[in-house]
Amino acid sequence: MHIFLIDWARRVLFPALFAAVLFIANEVQAQKLDNTLLWKIEGDSIETSYLFGTFHLLPQEDFELKDKVKLAFRESEQVVMELDMDDTNMQVEMMKNIQMKDGQTLDQLLEEEDISLLDDQLQKAVGLTAVQVNTFKPFMVETFLLPTFIEGTPASYEMTFVQMAVSRTIPIEGLEMVADQTQIFDEIPYKDQAEDLVDILRNRQNMETMFSQMIKLYKKEDINQLYEESIDYFSELEVDLLLHKRNANWIDKIGDFASEKPTFFAVGAGHLGGKQGVV
Repeated sequence: MHIFLIDWARRVLFPALFAAVLFIANEVQAQKLDNTLLWKIEGDSIETSYLFGTFHLLPQEDFELKDKVKLAFRESEQVVMELDMDDTNMQVEMMKNIQMKDGQTLDQLLEEEDISLLDDQLQKAVGLTAVQVNTFKPFMVETFLLPTFIEGTPASYEMTFVQMAVSRTIPIEGLEMVADQTQIFDEIPYKDQAEDLVDILRNRQNMETMFSQMIKLYKKEDINQLYEESIDYFSELEVDLLLHKRNANWIDKIGDFASEKPTFFAVGAGHLGGKQGVV
């Protein structure tokens, strides 16, 4: 099982981990920005760089890398994403941080019928049982289910950029570490995470509809509407931890990377809009 999970984490889990961020919105009115996923970064002591908003996991038929994005990538000398997707330690770090603390387990947080639903959907999605993920943080378990909302072969902008960077032999860096992401889910009560997981298990149609709508907005490059349409998806605490604090932590790092060399930054499109967005 561990071999399977490690491979899954590298190829799917972390590209999908914050696909949910696309559903987050701020409680304050969003700042109106142009409908574009690609932004140029210029300034004193800054090498001209680019910021691109991704959709971490979507159907291959909806995946498109526009010429303007390819050009920005070619003009850059390093790639910086939320995580260093080429980090050989990512697998180990994920396994170290995926477990709930204090001996808590999913069968303590979920009703028996929901455990049964989880078992059924996990086996169909990735061939795992509820027993095998019983000690995992509920939010992490959700990521195993995300690909089941995608029709056909899934595509990932992050993995595509990794391949493009490797082919050009340019560096790949991250704005944060695996532990930074996974530890967020120790600050959000496991009970609340479990309720979110149950909602996905019991209301798959609603999730599929929402996912489809977000993809349509993404293809329109409408970062404002992406932001506004999702205001009720997460709790205030989750919004603060998953979006606001991470955005704030990234700003200085973006400046540091861009001062070194022309950089192509790629983060979830949900991070772009709003008064506390990265843009």
